[in-house]
Amino acid sequence: MGLHDKPLLFDFEVISSENLTFMPMSVRFNLDRFGLRISLAQWQMLPLEDRALLARFPVEEDAAIEPNFDHALFEMMRTHANVEPDWFSPDGEPAWRNTQVVPEGVIHQSGIASLSAPTPEKWAQLDPFKRYVLTKLSRKPGGNHDFIPAMKEFGLAP
Repeated sequence: MGLHDKPLLFDFEVISSENLTFMPMSVRFNLDRFGLRISLAQWQMLPLEDRALLARFPVEEDAAIEPNFDHALFEMMRTHANVEPDWFSPDGEPAWRNTQVVPEGVIHQSGIASLSAPTPEKWAQLDPFKRYVLTKLSRKPGGNHDFIPAMKEFGLAP
């Protein structure tokens, strides 16, 4: 699968990413998928065109589908920030991949937001990338300003 025609942004991200000033979820997914980490400051060193290109890469789970995200990122970071991304070992069984159990963080974040947590059935019906997004947005113990808009956009909240 090739690059998308435009950056992959959910409706809730259009405002919060502020024209790609902040990393969109598609880029975060691919960073996590490839075991790469860059700081927000490093992200912001990249020209807008490069950030938009990185946000056009597919978000399928299979790393073999589009293996060039990591290569593109390395080149961009060397060229514009004179650094390389940090490596880490990706979680082999991340919570979002489990369709049987809603992650504790999502349940906790739902409570903070005064929303009903997704049922296991609704959780299982979400596509993997949406499960990833909700899990990523709920990884910290405090409230996340994008969690409620994401739940609404994914049809999980009124």
